Amino acid sequence: MAALNHPDYEKEVDYLSNTLAYLKDYTENILKAKGGIDSKVDYAVKHFNSDNAEQFNELIINTALQQNMNDKLKNLYKSLSKPYFARVDFKENKEDIIKQLYVGKVSLIKDKDEFLIVDWRSPIATLYYEGRLGKASYDCPDGTINGEISLKRQYTIEQALLKEIYDVDITTNDDFLQAALGSNKDNRLKDIVSTIQSEQNKVIRATPWKPLIVQGAAGGGKTTIALHRIAYLLYNYENSFKAENFMIIAPNRFFLSYISEVLPELGVENVKQTTFEDFAMDFIGLNIKIENSNEKLCNLISNNKDVNEKFKKDLIDISAFKSSLGFKALIDEHINILQNHIVPTEDFAIHNTILISKTDIQKLFLQEYANLPMTKRVMEIKKHLQNKVKYNKEKILEDLEKEYDFKLNKLRYSMTDSPQRRKLFIELTAERDSLLLSIKNKSKTLVKDYINKFKLPSPLDFYKALFHEKNIETLWIKFLPKEQGEKVRHHSINKLNNNTLEIEDLAPLIYITFKLIGVNEKFNLKHVVIDEAQDFSLFQIWVLKNLINTSSFTILGDLCQGIHSYRGIKSWNSLKKEVFHEDDCTLLNLEQSYRTTIEIMNEANKVISSLKDSNFPAAKPVIRHGKEVVINNKSSIKEIAIEICNQLKSFEDRKLKSLALICKDMEECKEVKSLLKPLGYNLKIISEKEKEYNGGIILIPSYLVKGLEFDMVIITNASSYSFSELDVKLLYIAMTRPLHELYIYSTEDLLLNNLQINNN
Repeated sequence: MAALNHPDYEKEVDYLSNTLAYLKDYTENILKAKGGIDSKVDYAVKHFNSDNAEQFNELIINTALQQNMNDKLKNLYKSLSKPYFARVDFKENKEDIIKQLYVGKVSLIKDKDEFLIVDWRSPIATLYYEGRLGKASYDCPDGTINGEISLKRQYTIEQALLKEIYDVDITTNDDFLQAALGSNKDNRLKDIVSTIQSEQNKVIRATPWKPLIVQGAAGGGKTTIALHRIAYLLYNYENSFKAENFMIIAPNRFFLSYISEVLPELGVENVKQTTFEDFAMDFIGLNIKIENSNEKLCNLISNNKDVNEKFKKDLIDISAFKSSLGFKALIDEHINILQNHIVPTEDFAIHNTILISKTDIQKLFLQEYANLPMTKRVMEIKKHLQNKVKYNKEKILEDLEKEYDFKLNKLRYSMTDSPQRRKLFIELTAERDSLLLSIKNKSKTLVKDYINKFKLPSPLDFYKALFHEKNIETLWIKFLPKEQGEKVRHHSINKLNNNTLEIEDLAPLIYITFKLIGVNEKFNLKHVVIDEAQDFSLFQIWVLKNLINTSSFTILGDLCQGIHSYRGIKSWNSLKKEVFHEDDCTLLNLEQSYRTTIEIMNEANKVISSLKDSNFPAAKPVIRHGKEVVINNKSSIKEIAIEICNQLKSFEDRKLKSLALICKDMEECKEVKSLLKPLGYNLKIISEKEKEYNGGIILIPSYLVKGLEFDMVIITNASSYSFSELDVKLLYIAMTRPLHELYIYSTEDLLLNNLQINNN
């Protein structure tokens, strides 16, 4: 309700005023302290003396303090306009005092023990997100704290002014949430700390020490929750994690732009945000073209009769195998063959002395250092060789000198002095000196020369060799029928010969690089967040798990939106069993959809339920009503363009912030663009190459809209979608993007009529 009408309005205004006053004083004190640190850092930089260790250490400490104060000030400045968003009144059992807990993004403590604001990430804030009026509890380092909640209150505060006050019990369906969900959508994802729901809160606060898999409905807030989880983990596990230890893997760069503001809003900087393709190329270190994975998808969803069904099936079979852990097993077999031919076939010797036999070197390589990448095994063997030379060279030289001393003495006593004896003396002495010099010289390069005989291929050369024809009878036949193996090999060879990789090649190449070369020492990840994980393969996640050598993962996805399921994950159980130990894995569900209205989600659920697959659960819409889904049948795409033009005018008049015209594929986007341009609308097509989204009206293919949301969506031609699982998923994804309004155009009624979606 409007704040003025609330009976506690005056009290709440007083609390807000006092809090802001203290917050301003506190900010000014931090600013003054920072001024002193800034001066020290500035002076130290201008008068830096590299020989003064004490000065250097002081500069490092003050620079860190300076950064901490900068971060704190950023958060404090944000809090000056909206210091908190909720309040919980809680009385612990056996305590007489009711604590009034005001919840905000940043905690604020007065006089060391009085919390004016508690941080939303703190354990006690769980009372706000999950508790109801009456008995409640929360877990903290001291154990479980039991008590009773007597009040839950939410606030709308804008520019330090109290606008609205809501008293609530169940946060899921309250007016405060309704107001938040009913707002218009612009060009960026925003934080939701004030409206986090109970099921979302459980995801955010789940332990980081074992993998977390989240099956989340379309509009369930998966992406936003993942980002809030990072902020939570950094706050509560500050001794274990730093921001740079986190990596977020998103579906594309455009999506990264879309989520770019959330973490800074939550006070988190320096988290690595990337796509799997960019991460892979950085790790592998290759300069080679990666084929856009959506090109393959476009072939699979194409209505073009030139793209025959056999071709589509072959693409699916090839992608499925190369994305599987079966392909990893084939690579392991090839690695085992390779490593038996890497060690040189001769002993490591100097002169006539064997320092280490080839058998012992083989044992070092294949047994003692078997847990290391091959390059590092060679480096360890190199140390052995260097030590052998170091500790044996002088003795070898000494023994050689003794040997020649013996020969010279024998000559001396066996022959009388004569020109012949003198000649032999000279020859023996020269031979000795030459050998000694040769050994001394050779010993300088002996190790290097021997190490160069190790036959280590580059990861890319190893990968190319994997597909060599000679391996089909001995290697591939163990994993695939000969005909299928030949298809995989020929397809891969054609791509590699054109200096091109597919996304299915990246996990294998990462794995091969890991086995041959290892991980760069700068690679310091401790927790990986994978968004849209349903389109990841088991091989991709397996290789990430083994790279960071931990099970600290947050994996979020929706199987209903698995448009790359031909190479991706078909069930979360397969991920639990084959990549993680099932007992050590947590699976949580976000069943509620907060994005769309009941009317929109009901129609979208009809679409996905047509697949009749238990792995594709229907989303449960939050209680928010809106306009009915409007479906218009037209005789041609040209007529549809004219109708869309009228819709765009309506959009502008209503001052909505974002609208997406969702086409099935890029070809349809181009066709619609060409039809709208003469009508006065020259719209931008999102092609995945964009690095940012600036809001407004866009044209976008269905396979690029996952994770995005808009005020209004127009599906340009539902007739493009068939009854195939892939097409049904694409249509479902498109239908679940709007917050408020959905309009569907079609030239035929095939799919929509079959699903009994009402036409208007």
